[in-house]
Amino acid sequence: MKDNKMTPVELRATWGLGTVFSLRMLGMFMVLPILTTYGMALQGASETLIGLAVGIYGLAQAIFQIPFGLLSDRIGRKPLIVGGLLLFVLGSIIAACTESIWGIILGRALQGSGAIAAAVMALLSDLTREQNRTKAMAFIGISFGINFAIAMVVGPIFTHALGLHALFWMIAILASLGIVITLLVVPSASHHVLNRESGMVKGNFRKVLANSRLVKLNIGIFCLHVLLMSSFVALPGQFEQAGFPAPEHWKVYLATMLIAFAGVVPFIIYAEVKRRMKRVFVGCVGMIVVAEIVLWGAAGHFWTLVVGVQLFLFAFNLMEAILPSLVSKESPAGYKGTAMGLYSTSQFLGVAVGGSMGGWVFGHFDAQTAFLVGAIIAAAWLFVSMTMQEPPYVSSLRLVLSDAALAAPDLEQRLKAQPGVNSVFIVPEEKSAYIKIDSKVTSRPELEALLGSC
Repeated sequence: MKDNKMTPVELRATWGLGTVFSLRMLGMFMVLPILTTYGMALQGASETLIGLAVGIYGLAQAIFQIPFGLLSDRIGRKPLIVGGLLLFVLGSIIAACTESIWGIILGRALQGSGAIAAAVMALLSDLTREQNRTKAMAFIGISFGINFAIAMVVGPIFTHALGLHALFWMIAILASLGIVITLLVVPSASHHVLNRESGMVKGNFRKVLANSRLVKLNIGIFCLHVLLMSSFVALPGQFEQAGFPAPEHWKVYLATMLIAFAGVVPFIIYAEVKRRMKRVFVGCVGMIVVAEIVLWGAAGHFWTLVVGVQLFLFAFNLMEAILPSLVSKESPAGYKGTAMGLYSTSQFLGVAVGGSMGGWVFGHFDAQTAFLVGAIIAAAWLFVSMTMQEPPYVSSLRLVLSDAALAAPDLEQRLKAQPGVNSVFIVPEEKSAYIKIDSKVTSRPELEALLGSC
């Protein structure tokens, strides 16, 4: 039986990498609620170019996400993380020094090109033991939602007080702090752990892309971020039209995010414990359809806009919690890391399309049309979501195999015969067994005991 208490090295790795990831995500999200209003003062700015500035970050992320993840296996995790953060700092400085919208677009593209998420997860995998890896990765996952909420509040306050250029300087400082933490706080890994549950494997992409259940989830995260970006390109101007000035927008975001965070917890528990994930998922998409319709019909009425934002953020935060869990459940044993890599790429493609499309529609038509397009996209997504099947309620494990276990001729059959085991994928050259289990029926210690008897 292995000790489940995290070691000092594991704690440093978890907190250090979690902080690095958080600082970078803050820099990404703080720009979202303010660029449409404060960015219009830049030379050459238009709604279309503002949308491009929002979306080009996601495009760069989508392009470099998978290549950087694979490259970290060759050049090392820390060098790639530091290099990605340096690109982020450079992009932030360019955006801070420019007076032109094109400088902001260039800076945002450089920010996005420093795609370090896969390398962060890979280093975390190198530095944590199997029994503690899920806890460490859950910490980083939770930080995503918290950072989104903080950024939506801090961005408008900071920009009103010191200006858009100062915001980008602060983002550069945060990323620089991330470099210092990576070099001085995060432990160095003595060796790379090839873990197919957290890292991408080059030859695995075809099988993941051919999995229709995972494709529908990738469509889901793509649509979610298309709607997020397009809505927030149009939303700040609507609040101003309703007589609510830009410096006060953070109050709406703070109140709605707090309500959303408090409200989603029972639904997450219901989806996971009661095993009703499809019902909750479809309900969320339906709520987003309603939110976009409410925003479309708001026509500058403040409280109607607030209701639309509340509905959207409630569904968004719930989706952000359950979508990664669905990907984990639906991915074949040994393919979770690759599935999550393609999922993240779909997410950032959604950022790219949503920002660019929202800006173009807003610039050529108006905000109401942007929300109407969002409602149409959400309705199409609702149709796709209704064709989904209930997922298998399983967890992913990676067990390290001893030489004696590998030599056992009936190892795979013995593992599959264990009650609660859904599927088994053994990779002898990695001395690993990737297993999907129903955690209500069996557990890691029971399977480790079984392997110990081989």
